[in-house]
Amino acid sequence: MASLLQLADTYQQYHNASGIKGFPPELYTPVEYIMALGGKRARPVLCLAACDLFDGNIQQALPLAYALELFHNFTLVHDDIMDQAPLRRGHHTVHKQFGMPRAILSGDVMMIYVYEYFKHLPDKAFREVINVFNQSAIQVCEGQQLDMNFEAREQVAQHEYLQMITYKTAVLLGASLQIGGIVAGASETDQKALYKVGVDTGIAFQIQDDILDSFGDEASFGKSIGGDIRQNKKTYLLVRALELATGEDKAQLEYYLHAPDVDPEQKVATVKQIYKQLQVTVKAEEVRQQYHKSAVEALNSIEVGSTKLEPLLEYINSLFERKV
Repeated sequence: MASLLQLADTYQQYHNASGIKGFPPELYTPVEYIMALGGKRARPVLCLAACDLFDGNIQQALPLAYALELFHNFTLVHDDIMDQAPLRRGHHTVHKQFGMPRAILSGDVMMIYVYEYFKHLPDKAFREVINVFNQSAIQVCEGQQLDMNFEAREQVAQHEYLQMITYKTAVLLGASLQIGGIVAGASETDQKALYKVGVDTGIAFQIQDDILDSFGDEASFGKSIGGDIRQNKKTYLLVRALELATGEDKAQLEYYLHAPDVDPEQKVATVKQIYKQLQVTVKAEEVRQQYHKSAVEALNSIEVGSTKLEPLLEYINSLFERKV
């Protein structure tokens, strides 16, 4: 069995050799730009790790791993446009670097190329993989729309927020693991376990991302700190704060959520202080740990032996090494 480092290196070599190029260059340069910005490569690595877990053909899984990373980056290009985000991974977002029209069109061609990479599969596996991928891709779009809907709503319940991040973030991690399992011929039971590992990991990761957006280090986080607060995004922290706030805390939250002309830095500082007073960061961390634990339990339910599971377990745990 290959180590996770070996799988990551194998994927990176394929990634470097598989860059989408074409004419006109104005269409493809933004694609090269976003794909070269790095990132965790979590989805392709999880796909390859799941395939390797059941002694599958890694070479057969590589095009799928790249397709999953391509789709993920496509969603980032369009999400950044919708969020009007200036930074991604410490660099200008695609629409800031190349302009809105080119960012939209380059994102579109990325999505089309995703299916080009899926064509490498045999017919039976292709049908199974496309079913899993399409369902997750639809849910990613649904999750993004829910995220935007929540910005205009006064209150969002915790279960609604968790459904949104499940769709927007977590299902693609689940699909990445399940698709790797499909390529390797994993049983339906093991495929379901793999999917749960990815979904629970994704939920935990997004809650951590919410915490870091308000309290992380901008240099290591790769995005502007406080961006969610500035945009009134319904993060887990804000959802919990709106549930718990009373008196002056509630009045200040409502003021900063609705006032059209406020100093953005003062807004971020005040809202962060309210979060601290209400201990919503502590509550968010407790929920993150619950989902992290659930992911580990699902992984351990797969009966391939602890030695085989250990690298994937270490990788999942490594996703939570980013600190406030």
